[in-house]
Amino acid sequence: MEFYKIAVISIFIGIVLLEIIFTNFFVKPNQKPQDAIVETASFIYLQFLIQPLAFFIGYGVGAELFPEYKDLIVNWNVFLVILLFLIFDDMAQYWWHRTCHNVPLLYNLHRPHHEAEYMSIRIVFRNNPIYFLLMPGLYFSGILVFLGGLKVYAFYIIIKQAVIFGAHTDLRWDKKLYEIKFLQPLMWLLERTISTPATHWAHHGKHMVDPATHYKGNYGNLLFLWDIIFGTAKITRKYPREIGVENLNEASAAYQILWPFVKAPENNQ
Repeated sequence: MEFYKIAVISIFIGIVLLEIIFTNFFVKPNQKPQDAIVETASFIYLQFLIQPLAFFIGYGVGAELFPEYKDLIVNWNVFLVILLFLIFDDMAQYWWHRTCHNVPLLYNLHRPHHEAEYMSIRIVFRNNPIYFLLMPGLYFSGILVFLGGLKVYAFYIIIKQAVIFGAHTDLRWDKKLYEIKFLQPLMWLLERTISTPATHWAHHGKHMVDPATHYKGNYGNLLFLWDIIFGTAKITRKYPREIGVENLNEASAAYQILWPFVKAPENNQ
């Protein structure tokens, strides 16, 4: 197994262990019976089927359409290659995420991620499988690796996954840092650059009237900077009172995993 995969798995397991020690990892507030089913299924089909498949397809597209460009960027400046991954993976994911929140039909694909009424590393991977199948960044990453970006990708994906894990966990590691006076300039910069628990929890807030909720924004995954640039950012340094989806009926595990083959629940009026 490649080093970067071992590193990502190790970070994931490390945060799981910390949540077990410091939070109720196995029994979250407002947890429903279907939550564990959706989270387990999502982890399996993303990690062992969809992500490898999309990466393989992206790599294959590159090999088929422009084989003469294999390893084209292998000797490029490392910061330029990182920029390519940030644009074609992370920014592409920002726009896909944002689109799914603003197109009602597509929201059915992403709603499982918000159906959980708690924050935890447990929910990181929960989405409808089609959400991942249509995620452009997975394919673009495969193409960039074909072009010679594997070494940079290994570094990039470790950092990206660590940030995403850290933004979802209920450890709220940023809360104490906000209270340290001499770290204020650093935290000001950090919360405008990457996703943190406070900014990403706002995206998962349940009630728009809650000042700490902003589910129509804060879409960034690795970089919160995209929200700053594209006008969807809200920074409060606070956490929503409740997590979940607003004005929607409870969704079954079958709907969350199998939509559109299973009908979505009717909305509350």
